[in-house]
Amino acid sequence: MAADPNKLGIFVTSPQHMSHILGIAKAAVRAGKTVKIFFTFKAIHLTKNPLFYELTQLCAAEDIAICADSYICEGFDNVNDIPRGMTEKQMRTQAFHGAILDECAKYIVM
Repeated sequence: MAADPNKLGIFVTSPQHMSHILGIAKAAVRAGKTVKIFFTFKAIHLTKNPLFYELTQLCAAEDIAICADSYICEGFDNVNDIPRGMTEKQMRTQAFHGAILDECAKYIVM
């Protein structure tokens, strides 16, 4: 399958720059793009940032995910402490990241 030029992938590993992630996502959505975002490693701490909820409202539920293993490794409970605006189904594996690489013609690492 060819990568879709109307999809932007954002791979987030750093626990910084939430305002930039949100700004990029907003700009992409305004431009008519689908934004797929995967939070992993220390970036899962951004799920506790108040701007994270706004991001969950901007992107479709199936297009935003948190690495479940990273969430657990950082001391969070991936069943009883799911971030506001997300569901248990959005606690995913690195396979979601692989799908972003496959589907999205444009890709940003933060």
